[in-house]
Amino acid sequence: MKTLLETISEITKYGLNKNLVEVDKERNLERNIIKLYSLYFEIEFEFDDKDYKEFESPEPETIIENIKSNFPEFGFYKIVLDINDIDNQNENALGDAIDDLLDITKDLMEVKWRIENNSNEDGLWYFKFSFENHIQQHILDLLNYLKNRTE
Repeated sequence: MKTLLETISEITKYGLNKNLVEVDKERNLERNIIKLYSLYFEIEFEFDDKDYKEFESPEPETIIENIKSNFPEFGFYKIVLDINDIDNQNENALGDAIDDLLDITKDLMEVKWRIENNSNEDGLWYFKFSFENHIQQHILDLLNYLKNRTE
């Protein structure tokens, strides 16, 4: 649990704080996103079916502003819509590294909040649920963006 919460803090700090002074921010972000991905395979929990209070999602504007201040070079990138359709060279979409980190940050904030305010089981369930249904793709897209930016 401690490693998960520390990793969440390392990732979300870029959306929660403006103009962080840190050596090699992109590398630290990449390292912690990979650590988070790895933790997904290690997390086990027992479903807790209690009724808990709901997380109040923060407004995205401040998080976006903070991400932009920490990664001013982040921007748009191209996504292939159907990676298995190798004959289709025309159907692409636009991705956004800032939006990827925004969505990852918001989901991880909720995981941490649920652990701290509801229960460990509720937080871990939400981590698994949000990972599989939302942030996994954002993580893969952001990692691909970071890898291709450095080439």
